[in-house]
Amino acid sequence: MNKTYDYYFDFGSLASYLAHTQIERIAADTGAQVNLRPMLLGGVFKATGNASPMSVPAKGVHLFIDMKRFADSYGVPLKNNPFFPIITTSLMRMLTGLQMRSDPRMHAFMDAVFNAIWVDALNMNDPEVVAQVLEKANFDPAELASLANEQATKDRLKEVTTEAVERGVFGAPSFFVGTDMFWGQDRIEQLKAALKA
Repeated sequence: MNKTYDYYFDFGSLASYLAHTQIERIAADTGAQVNLRPMLLGGVFKATGNASPMSVPAKGVHLFIDMKRFADSYGVPLKNNPFFPIITTSLMRMLTGLQMRSDPRMHAFMDAVFNAIWVDALNMNDPEVVAQVLEKANFDPAELASLANEQATKDRLKEVTTEAVERGVFGAPSFFVGTDMFWGQDRIEQLKAALKA
């Protein structure tokens, strides 16, 4: 039986975008299947007393340079989003709702949102921009907004965020193989090794 791993992430995390671009390669290299665990990184930060490294000016500048090097090594595009931070609550609820319905379009939704933020550098804090991005990706913005506003969807996202904190998550992306946590997209090689063990 193939191994599985849990992947906790938030659209607003640059490192989560980079990890997202590598999910298919992880599968190809290890044969492992991913369990997507969308969470609210802001909720994790609040619960753990952590904060985005981008909020520290000198660190933020270097972090983007460092992440751009990773993007180049992966062969994927990356742009600094001038509208950062992006408040992703509604977007993460939309994804959670799609996941709860086992909607096969959830991967297309993830691609569209990650690319809008970290490739096209759009202002995804603007509802009109969000609607345009979703329509371009063949989604009905009103339908997804309704899905995001369902209490069951909100509750599920809160549950996964709480679960993440209880498991020791303090940032994104965070991967788990069993009880072993691997934090950051720069731990992907370690993640692969654990999945191959």
